[in-house]
Amino acid sequence: MGETIHSSTVVGWREWVALPAIDVPWMKAKLDTGARSSALHAFDIEELDGGDRVRFRVRPWQESDEDAVLVECPVHDQRVVRSSTGHAQRRYVVLLELELFGRTVLAETTLTNRDQMGFRMLVGRQALRQGGFVVDAGRSFVGGKAPRPIRKRNRGRV
Repeated sequence: MGETIHSSTVVGWREWVALPAIDVPWMKAKLDTGARSSALHAFDIEELDGGDRVRFRVRPWQESDEDAVLVECPVHDQRVVRSSTGHAQRRYVVLLELELFGRTVLAETTLTNRDQMGFRMLVGRQALRQGGFVVDAGRSFVGGKAPRPIRKRNRGRV
């Protein structure tokens, strides 16, 4: 019987990711092996079809309201999530395609207000494992930085 060779890709603790299915080509994300699922900054969250679907808005840039995207998608689950501060919150869970290093994974993603957080998205260990990613906590942007105009938008300076 042949042995399966698993190839891992080393990534930094923060990277630029894309969410192609919801038209977000660039978003700075924290890659967090301490979190099981991924989390996305969402606001104006509205339940549809008796809870089978959800509508929400996404702001891809930190400290900016520009380029907000309206999203509607099926609800995968609802669960209570405990934040790093210990606060428990019931959140909608949706399945989103997440692209990192040219690989696309289907990430279980909770929707929450991350306005006070440093990153609009947190990529959890399920998505990291699925993509074969290993996080080097001493490195950042191993996959490269977004183009300068995108980085400026992310800092709220256009």
